[in-house]
Amino acid sequence: MGSLSIWHWLIIAALFVMFFGAKRMPDAARSLGRSLRIFKSEVSQMQSESGDASASPAPAKQQPVQELAPAQPQQPIVAEPHAEPKSV
Repeated sequence: MGSLSIWHWLIIAALFVMFFGAKRMPDAARSLGRSLRIFKSEVSQMQSESGDASASPAPAKQQPVQELAPAQPQQPIVAEPHAEPKSV
């Protein structure tokens, strides 16, 4: 009872095809593959950065952050008066 037999897998596959349709299954598999590739590259990048951080313990000099001035001055928002409902 601990493992799934071939009949269980066939039933699961049939349910997926019924719920998602045969046309969407390749797209779903493709997007899953892309997501896994992105996840794998991010994990390897994090591991390489943590390896680089342990090799050079001196912190890098941070440059000051420059704030951008607004392109145009902000115009105040003026609310228009609310009209009273007419009684019938």
